[in-house]
Amino acid sequence: MSLSGTTVFISGGSRGIGLAVALRAARDGANIVVAAKTAEPHPHLPGTIYTAAQEIEAAGGKALPLVLDIRDVEAVEAAMAQAADYFGGLDVLINNASAISKTPTLETEQKRYDLMHDINARGTFFVSKAAVPYLRQAANPHVLTMSPPINLDPKWFKPHVAYTMSKYAMSMTVLGMAEEYRD
Repeated sequence: MSLSGTTVFISGGSRGIGLAVALRAARDGANIVVAAKTAEPHPHLPGTIYTAAQEIEAAGGKALPLVLDIRDVEAVEAAMAQAADYFGGLDVLINNASAISKTPTLETEQKRYDLMHDINARGTFFVSKAAVPYLRQAANPHVLTMSPPINLDPKWFKPHVAYTMSKYAMSMTVLGMAEEYRD
């Protein structure tokens, strides 16, 4: 499948896996919406939405950098509308934004638990929800969520219950919406 001319909205696309996916799509000529919190350089992590946009355009794509905290539902809805307006629609959503803390149960603090579930579970749900009206207008819509397949073998939960719960919630979001909007 060629992504030439398609519009791809990537949450958490300023660095890491999100940026790598964005650059691959850009090489196909895709329009990329880089939606992430990173407007200013982080002292320990490379990249911002603006440096990502420069890399995307250098790779052959068009870029729209948007500052977005996916925990803010109104901001998510506004960003999705801005992206669709700017590029004339939305074809692909990539749910990449994620918080991680691979801590055992007794070492998982409430603040870290809440952050993972606010971003991974709740954020993925509301980003996906905001994308649905635009994706339903696309000729060949796709949603890719950076989360694991559901596997209830306890070995996957043992080392980091709270994190695994939040990532499985991401998986359940995409599985549920895929069935809900199958037709």
